[in-house]
Amino acid sequence: MADGSCKNKEETGKNIKCLVWDIDNTLWNGILSEDKQVTLRKGVVEVIKTLDERGILQSIASKNNYEDTMEKLKEFNLDEYFIYPQINWNAKSHSIKKIAQLINIGIDTLAFIDDQPAERDEVRFVLPQVSCIDAGCLGTILDMPELNPRFITEDSKLRRSMYQNDILRKNKEESFSGTQEEFLASLEMVLTISSAQEGDLERAEELTVRTHQLNSTGYTYSLEALRTLQESSNHKLLIAGLEDTYGIYGKIGLALVECKEDEWVLKLLLMSCRVMSRGVGTIMLNHIMREAKAANKKLKAEFIPTDRNRMMYITYKFAGFKEMHKDGDMVIFENDLLNIPPYPDYIELIFRQEATNLAF
Repeated sequence: MADGSCKNKEETGKNIKCLVWDIDNTLWNGILSEDKQVTLRKGVVEVIKTLDERGILQSIASKNNYEDTMEKLKEFNLDEYFIYPQINWNAKSHSIKKIAQLINIGIDTLAFIDDQPAERDEVRFVLPQVSCIDAGCLGTILDMPELNPRFITEDSKLRRSMYQNDILRKNKEESFSGTQEEFLASLEMVLTISSAQEGDLERAEELTVRTHQLNSTGYTYSLEALRTLQESSNHKLLIAGLEDTYGIYGKIGLALVECKEDEWVLKLLLMSCRVMSRGVGTIMLNHIMREAKAANKKLKAEFIPTDRNRMMYITYKFAGFKEMHKDGDMVIFENDLLNIPPYPDYIELIFRQEATNLAF
């Protein structure tokens, strides 16, 4: 994605979660403040809609008047495709950093497209983790490996609407006058935990690739590896889905348990960052603890610290897991299963051995 060339580079394994657009002479031809009759660049609508279908979020970092820009985007029927647009006179790097914070994704999962070398250089200097794209590469952008996820799942296709629902939830929470638990109860959440089925495996791989903050080991698993584990009599592969009054969150959690003769080992626990404040990780962990106790097995868990997953360490500690020893970078936890807390009242729980029939 370096300037001066639009040729596809060798795939680095980097996955872009959000493409941030400049507007003038990037999304449309011309400068809006100078000419109200700007026209869309050739092929830009196809790019925007295709990326949206792939599950890649899109936003805006533009030095422009907010009202005029949004009015023009509405005129082109494109305003709905951009979440948390930053249309102001701040540095582009400042706007991009704010977008990452609002979406709650790593800055290294963003790309920025702009026609001005100086703007790209400013972003590159302040935020070297952000991939910068010359607007002249618009014609080949859909071929870039970083913008081509391996799978397009049902969650991918609904990702933008899920984030738009999250914005509605945040607005509701900010104006809510009760306690946090009362707010969560008002959402009427339903959490479904089920054994992963064949139709869940693409999303399961996507979760391991996309989830970093709430991932107990940082490991990724291929579709083939997950299928082997799903079919294994010595493993439990659990997937969680969530919905509430605002709509569906999709499949947002994954757990892998190795079932040994005298103990269970939680090899992986991860949650989408979108449900960080919903307590879902703790609930899923609680469920596994109850299952292990019912099976009369010891329960251990593996944890590998990364630069992002401190919250998972805290989740294990709050759930009563104690550090037993270390194996290289890996921490081995164990829970005595003597004091398993009750499930919270603010959420309805459904446990299934078969695939959920909720439309995720």
